[in-house]
Formats: sequence, structure tokens, C-alpha cells
Amino acid sequence: MTGVGAWIRYGDPISPAQIDFAAEHYRAAILQPWELDAAAELKRRRPDMTVLCYKCLSSTRAYEPGPIFSSGVTYREAEDDGGTWFATRLDGARIEWNGYGGHWQMKVWDPEYRARWVQNVTSELAGSPFDGVMADNDVFDDYYGIRPPVQDAASMADFRDGLDKLVHAAGAALNGVGKVLVPNIAESRRLPGRWDSHAAYGGGFEEVWLGYGPANLFDPRTAEAQLSQADGPGLSILRVPTDGDDAHPNFRYGLAAFWIFGGGEGSYTATGHDDYSRTQHIQELDWPLGHPEGQPHGRRHVWQRTFSDGWAAVNFNNDGRRRRRIKVPSGLVDAAGQPAPHHVVLAPQSGVVYQRGQRH
Repeated sequence: MTGVGAWIRYGDPISPAQIDFAAEHYRAAILQPWELDAAAELKRRRPDMTVLCYKCLSSTRAYEPGPIFSSGVTYREAEDDGGTWFATRLDGARIEWNGYGGHWQMKVWDPEYRARWVQNVTSELAGSPFDGVMADNDVFDDYYGIRPPVQDAASMADFRDGLDKLVHAAGAALNGVGKVLVPNIAESRRLPGRWDSHAAYGGGFEEVWLGYGPANLFDPRTAEAQLSQADGPGLSILRVPTDGDDAHPNFRYGLAAFWIFGGGEGSYTATGHDDYSRTQHIQELDWPLGHPEGQPHGRRHVWQRTFSDGWAAVNFNNDGRRRRRIKVPSGLVDAAGQPAPHHVVLAPQSGVVYQRGQRH
């Protein structure tokens, strides 16, 4: 059985048991670029799975031994070129990311840095078992203590402009060798057109869909500003934050929204912060709900949609008094195989997914 799940897996080394589980349960996977054997095995077992390798757009990592690296330009390569691709503060000091030791900010606005990034990554991916690249840290704001102004960059707008050029150059080059680019597009809701533009080369990854953390979910209008991301272009990979427990209610909350607004296209997961060493999963992730029957139907931030083999509903309200009672279509069952209720009361920031009939 395979479902809509995404396996974000760029932490500890991968075990054979995890490969077995992933081949059975996931639609897409993001692995470290040196996990070539795992990528090849997943593609052998599941040619339909999209398997991407991790590459950082914005930093280089001093601690990686190689010969394959998670950055597009390695620390040693940047040093050997004279160090001019490292971003520096006004006093000339290089910029190490807060909270991520050994990650050094690069001059994403430098055309030579961008050209080398594209050249390196395209050469590495040509002939690779990977289908393409998940390009991390397509940042929008300052998440790592950059604190502009820095040398040659007055504000984060200069970083965004450089990353915009890098995404388009890398996307075109990777597409040219038969690979896709799926950037981790930060806060695209704040700039109309940013998601569609950066996802144009194979898709986009939203790492903070519907909220920043398990207890810091977005208000309904902010959540609804993200919903078009579920519908492409290309492969949309959406992650909702949890506390690391797959039983966390956010898992089903995001999955319901994924189905309602993406129609079952794309890929979805829910994880704890930087919790990328496990096989996150709930039973509903495997359910084939079928084709949408009509468009999403909503009122006062409560949405539902019927599918040929199931139904989903979600309540985006964050006011504790805004519980909503919704009629459930007949003939559905829950994850335990029990008949779904005639009505369901959705608490704020929660969702449900039911499927047609009993499935084993």
C-alpha cells in the first residue's frame, strides 16, 4: 500500500528496515545527497516515488567530511577560492548561523557563487538515482542571526533577490539534465507569486505549513493564505509541526487540509522540529480517498470536501469557543474501521479524514 506521505529523512544514517517501510508507505522522500544506495533502492522498488537529495542554497557546512556534501559549494572549495563567497559582517567577520554551529552564510547575491552552486549541483545530479534536489533555506527573513546590514547586502531583500536568481538558474539547469528542483520556499504567503515562481521547476516544499510549532499554529487567515500551496505547481511537499509524536492531533489537522485543498496531489508529513531521522506515519496517510467530487466547501474558516472514496473536514479557527458541528456523509469509516458518526464536532485547529467502506 502506498499513500500520500512524504519522508523527510536527512538526519541519522538510514536503516534497511526504514527503506522497507518507506517503499511501502511514501510517495516522496528527501534524503541526504550521500544516501545514494538508499535512493537507488527506493527507485528500484518504487519507480513512481519522487526521491530528492538535500542541498542548501544559503550556507556551507565546515564539519562535513565529504566526498559528497549537503551544500552546493563546499567549505574547502570556498576557502580555496580565496574566501570571497562567504558573507561577512561590516568588520569582515564571517557569519556563523545561530543555533547551527558550523553553518556559514554565503553571498547568495554573488553571481560567481551562484554559478558555481549551479555547476556543482547539476554535475553531481546528472546520472544520479535522485530525481532532483530539495533546495533548503530559500529564506525570506532573518532566521539565523544574520542581522543586516552586512558587507554588500543592506537588508534581507538583497538575500531574497540573490536566492530568487539562484533558484531560477538552478531550476533551469537541473531541468536541462532531466532533474527537478523543489525549494524549501519560506513564507511565500508574504509575497504574492513567490510560491508559483520558485516551484516552477518541479515543485515546492513548505516546512511550516499551518504553523511554526505544535502549539504555535497560524490564525485562520494566515493558514488560508497558505492553502494554494497544496495545489502545485509540480510536487507540493507540505509539513505540519508536531511535538514528535505521530498521535499528535496536528497530524490529522494538516492531512485533512492537504486533501481538501490539494485534492490528494502532492505529498504530506507531520514531524517534530528537525525530527528527520524516523518514519513518521499514521494509518490515514495511506488511505486512497479517490477523486474530488466538487470543490472545497467552506464557511467561517471551516472547510470540507467529498471524494469518491472518502471525506475530509477541517476547522482553521483558533478561538477555543469556535467548535463546529458538521454533518458527515454516509457510508464512511474511521481509522479503526468503525462507522463514522452522523455528525462530527470539530474543535478549533483540528481536522478529520474518513474513508469509504472498510479497508484492510
